[in-house]
Amino acid sequence: MGRKPASSLKLPRGVSIRQFTHEQRLQVAFSYQGIQCRELLPPGPITQTVANLASGKRAEILNRIAESAAGRAAFVYADYFPNSPRAAQFDANGRRVMLDKLLQKTLESYERQVDNGNMALSTLQGYRKAINSTRVQSFVAGKPISAITPSDVREFAGGIEGTAKFVRNLLTPLRATFEDALNDDLIKSNPFDRVAMAKLLKKTAKASEYEVDPFTAQERAELLKAARADERPMIQFWLAAGLRPGELIALKWPKIDLTNKKARIDLNQVAGEEKLPKTSAGIRDVDLSDDAIAGLIAQKSASFEAGQHVWFNPRTGGAWSTDAQIRKTLWIPLCERAGIRYRNMYQCRHTFASALLTAGANPWYVAEQLGHVDVQLVFSTYGKFIGQDYQKPKAQTMHV
Repeated sequence: MGRKPASSLKLPRGVSIRQFTHEQRLQVAFSYQGIQCRELLPPGPITQTVANLASGKRAEILNRIAESAAGRAAFVYADYFPNSPRAAQFDANGRRVMLDKLLQKTLESYERQVDNGNMALSTLQGYRKAINSTRVQSFVAGKPISAITPSDVREFAGGIEGTAKFVRNLLTPLRATFEDALNDDLIKSNPFDRVAMAKLLKKTAKASEYEVDPFTAQERAELLKAARADERPMIQFWLAAGLRPGELIALKWPKIDLTNKKARIDLNQVAGEEKLPKTSAGIRDVDLSDDAIAGLIAQKSASFEAGQHVWFNPRTGGAWSTDAQIRKTLWIPLCERAGIRYRNMYQCRHTFASALLTAGANPWYVAEQLGHVDVQLVFSTYGKFIGQDYQKPKAQTMHV
């Protein structure tokens, strides 16, 4: 007597037959953690006995899920369906492995790195800002990490408005979270690895709108004229010395050599934290012009005796803590009083560099004064200010 065709079997509740191109498989359905689950059973002949056994397995699963909900025993999804992609959505205690929770663990690992001295506080603050951003939180909320596909990442990254650098910074903690999940066997592959991010951002990210826009001689005069007496020395020095905002904040009197007209730059303050420059080129001696010296001399009576920071916050009498503090309490009001078109404070540095180059200074010297690793950034950033003598290689002299 032959085996009954699968279509004539009486299938128990929750058991169904899934038709594929070359085979049929039994499938059991159940609900777990609010998810409607349908799992295939191993391939093989489909008989009434096998269907009844499938029903028994489903009943066992439902019983274990009920015990888990009552706190009597854990339902471990992978024990029943070890090869199921859905099994990776749950941890050993049966809880779903959610992306937002793992991202929070990534942030906690960054915080430990700061505590151990392996990460700068400013770097942590940047990562924290990215993780807590509305964009990222909206993307990760309520999603198991195993459910994220390369197309999800592609759509998310491609939909972020901003420059390529901004998008990469926003994605860095998220990418790290997926790398950790892959190493912990929570996912079988990292969706970021299957996205051509450079190509994607080239198509979708907008070009940076930032441009070098130095202050003219007339604008510099208006800034100094509008500055209060307790503000003017710092603005005069900054325009004439070209320091980065963090370098200006960290500058201390012992680093100033008025006799030889030099300032030793070896610290940079970022997010309230003093640290060494990122490159060895950042540690340098800046030549001080007469205008820079004049600004320092005007400041001596206010801060020299303390022997520490050259520049301080007029509102508090203490050292500046961040460049944002300068921007909000001094720079923006000053630009308004001076009646000049607003540009960010970094244009003081650009003004210094462009003025030197316009006057015919050697680009290699300017790169050294700015603390650049090489001269390429000077050419790419300030090319329009560089004289023709330096724009093209000089003709070689032949010796006979």
